[in-house]
Amino acid sequence: MPDQLDVDVAVVGAGLSGLVAARDVLASGSSAVVLEARDRVGGRVLNEDLGDGKVVEVGGQWVGPTQRRLLELAQDLGVATFPTYSEGENLIEWRGSVRRYRGTIPRIDPRALAIIGATQARLNAMARKVPLAAPWEAPRAARWDRETFWSWMRRNVPSRGARDLLEIAIEAVWAVPSADVSLLHVLFYIHSAGRLEQLLDAEGGAQDRRFVGGSQLLALRLAERLGDAVALGAPVRRIEHGEQGVTVEADGCTVRARRAIVAMPPVMTARIAYDPPLPGHRDQLTQRMAQGTVTKCVAVYDRPFWRDEGLSGQATSDMGPVRIAFDNSPPDGSPGALVGFLEGAGAREWGRSTARERREAVLGSFARLFGPRAARPDRYIERSWADEEWTRGCYGCSFAPGGWTAFGPSLRAPIGVLHWAGAETATVWNGYMDGAVRSGERAAAEALASMGLAAREEALA
Repeated sequence: MPDQLDVDVAVVGAGLSGLVAARDVLASGSSAVVLEARDRVGGRVLNEDLGDGKVVEVGGQWVGPTQRRLLELAQDLGVATFPTYSEGENLIEWRGSVRRYRGTIPRIDPRALAIIGATQARLNAMARKVPLAAPWEAPRAARWDRETFWSWMRRNVPSRGARDLLEIAIEAVWAVPSADVSLLHVLFYIHSAGRLEQLLDAEGGAQDRRFVGGSQLLALRLAERLGDAVALGAPVRRIEHGEQGVTVEADGCTVRARRAIVAMPPVMTARIAYDPPLPGHRDQLTQRMAQGTVTKCVAVYDRPFWRDEGLSGQATSDMGPVRIAFDNSPPDGSPGALVGFLEGAGAREWGRSTARERREAVLGSFARLFGPRAARPDRYIERSWADEEWTRGCYGCSFAPGGWTAFGPSLRAPIGVLHWAGAETATVWNGYMDGAVRSGERAAAEALASMGLAAREEALA
């Protein structure tokens, strides 16, 4: 890429949202460039090579049947999907013992199960009252945004077992403790996905299928289509913006453009210097949208031995540090792979430990669940997303109490010639790859529409 470049739209970030935005800008006949800080594309989707053409994902990986924009993108790019392995029984480690069960809800105390069912129904009903485009306009927005999900559970979920299981679910979806997240944000997220069950389920839910070749293959093929329009190793340090357009200063190049689309998690957008500085309401928004904390751990074996024992590889634990596990083997089941997640409070705690200590603790969890063979993998892989320089956390951002009602209108609203994309700005499947695709499409449409208006005015002049 030349040291200086003039284009119609400069896109900051080569995750799915930024790549989709650039695709749509170029498809309109306008020019675009994507500036990416990393030496790769994909953002929070990343494959790990296992050899022989096999991969496992160490970033986002699943797709559900209602995530239509992501599935349409995969079809367009020629990336097939395959079902998450779910044959056999699931496991739960609960109150010191390991039990088998089938379905999404583990077999624990019948009273707790009944309360969980009623709580899910109540949360789904509440969530439907939250407008996706403007959660702060919900009839009870002020009240729901004043409390955490933890405080709501303490008042409304009378069973400790039910609360403990819901806490595991909260950390599995948002990667933060329930005491950190606004009740209004949880309700918005549920509505964004459709129902709470859509967020939690494997079959028919958000964890229904995986991508053949790994989820990063979507970003790689998108980047191939964009060709020289993608610049890697070019972290953006400064954006000057005004009525005449933007000047984007990145390592190694300067781009002048009519519009900019910043396709990054909100908290990361604040690490760019803006001239003039962004309005206070936008910067204050980014201060309140913290990234979750996740370490994704994969143990690779010569074969998925748990399948021989009638197990699906899916497990839940109240002991941890692995609270959630899945069979993460390639489509043909070779090699075998188990993936476990350190999330929320557990990820924060274990993030201060050494890599060796985490490995021993994770494999200890696998061994308790799947037997002593699980303690001896051929290979062990981990990815701590809070330590990633250009991400600083996963799966996405969440609002603490007061965030939506005080700063929500600033999340997607353009600031002059600056437009915002990224999974956290989506109204449907917020925080997921499908939401990232939708946000890129929206931001590109906004930028193109604003340029069209400016072009007509210039023509009249």
